Amino acid sequence: MKKVVLALTVGLAGSASAANLTMWTSFEAAGEIAWVKAQAAQFEKKTGHKVTVVSVPFAQTQDKFIQSAPKGQGPDLIATEPHDRLGRYAASGVIEPLDKYVTSRSDYDRTALGAFTYKGKLFGLPLNAEAVALIYNKKLVPQAPTTWAAFLKAAQANTGSGKFGYLTDISEPYKSYGFVSAYGGYVFKNDGGTLNTGDVGLDNTGTAKALGFLNDLRYKYNLVPEGVSQDAAKSAFVDGRAAMLYTGPWDMGDIKKAGIDYGIANFPTPPGATGKWSPFVGVRAVLVNAYSKNKPVAVQLARQLTSPEAQLAYNKAGGAIPASLSARARLKSDPVVAGFGRAISAGTAMPNISEMGAVWGPWAAATAQAVQKPGPNYAGLLQKAVSEIESNIK
Repeated sequence: MKKVVLALTVGLAGSASAANLTMWTSFEAAGEIAWVKAQAAQFEKKTGHKVTVVSVPFAQTQDKFIQSAPKGQGPDLIATEPHDRLGRYAASGVIEPLDKYVTSRSDYDRTALGAFTYKGKLFGLPLNAEAVALIYNKKLVPQAPTTWAAFLKAAQANTGSGKFGYLTDISEPYKSYGFVSAYGGYVFKNDGGTLNTGDVGLDNTGTAKALGFLNDLRYKYNLVPEGVSQDAAKSAFVDGRAAMLYTGPWDMGDIKKAGIDYGIANFPTPPGATGKWSPFVGVRAVLVNAYSKNKPVAVQLARQLTSPEAQLAYNKAGGAIPASLSARARLKSDPVVAGFGRAISAGTAMPNISEMGAVWGPWAAATAQAVQKPGPNYAGLLQKAVSEIESNIK
């Protein structure tokens, strides 16, 4: 695998005097805090520049940064921020576009790069990513189902007498997006890296078909009973009562602790879909302050933090799935990294603009109503949701 190469502006390779960088982090886990401090110490030793790591609560990071950066009071960089905050940061003009520093992007997962692209410009160096995928108990489902027919056969064979072939919370829109995308639905139209908020695709025929598929999982195929929450679904899986679970890496700790012999696979293309399953992907990246007086050096540190070696260390610290493809390749024996890595690469970055806040409520209401009884008016539910979304955005 090729390592990412970053070309830095003149003055990066050496400066007349050592820079003093401030780096904010909202990490709370002991392993992650230790990782970021170790990276800072390594950078200091290698370059002679000073790095001060400051912990800022996650809930305060965005507002505090946007307010302080233009006054010259903010940090030089943040490690790290989720991409759903990117739109507000970029629109505020407080983060540095990084395109001029990047000469090769081949080592970054393309979905991760897309997550930190705003109006066609790259604004962050990705560190790690996550997405949902199909987790299966190998004792009950020996091989990953790669087709809808294979999935349905395995699910139905393990359903009955207090057992479940497949469980998840089908009323949750975040998890349902992979099916929406497969049938041709979308949230905002992506026009060359710019999300068009005037083109909402949640009321098209594709999204209606996706809701119909979710409804079928409950009422046609009798797989997901009414009232199943995500916690209940996970509980059944770790107890060995569910053969397959649809969830993300955040549940893998409990699954491992339960001693389940598991596999992780992409969900197969649902019946009648014209596209492949493509779940929402969440990404975290390092951001550089547009007002920093030490931007070249800050970018150099950002490069180190997101290098394959650093991403391997970050995975060891907390199990995060690297955005670096070469780091993933070196972790190919780790089923969590390999399995969710495939889902991330197949996925779609969750919209990174602030208008997404106008979407969740109406979309969630439509999705929940779509699975409360057999065959509701999906088009009507979605038209109402999109009308509310467009009104909220205005």
